[in-house]
Amino acid sequence: MAYIIMGLDPGVSGAIAFYDCLTKSIVAHDTPVVAGEIDCDTLSRMILEAKPNVCIIEHVHAVRGNGVTSSFNFGKSYGMVRGVVACCNVPLHLVSPSVWKRHFKLKADKEESRALALMTWPGVNMFGRKKDHGRAEAALMAKYGADLRT
Repeated sequence: MAYIIMGLDPGVSGAIAFYDCLTKSIVAHDTPVVAGEIDCDTLSRMILEAKPNVCIIEHVHAVRGNGVTSSFNFGKSYGMVRGVVACCNVPLHLVSPSVWKRHFKLKADKEESRALALMTWPGVNMFGRKKDHGRAEAALMAKYGADLRT
């Protein structure tokens, strides 16, 4: 029986990934967005279709130096994705970026995450572009959850 772990890189430019622990396969998508906001309907359909057993979401906070509007919008998006996951009845585990990145021996550089995703899932055409770092980070968070499970 499949055990699916969802990884979620929050925010409008974030991503969602589903890792199948049995087949070790990954599927990653950019976070669905409509009119500059999280498309909660599409996100919930994606989650309900994949039927994840658990969600690993990056525990984020305000960043010093970001503007008030930027911080507000990011916080709103973060709350929206957490709410959608909760409404889909998927158990949610928060993990700080430093914890899951340390697990993979990564630094803060998003390009390192993308490179690791390309090496971990060779032949998967989801991480090839520079802007696919969100997909890579969501995928690695899901893999982090799987690694903790074993």
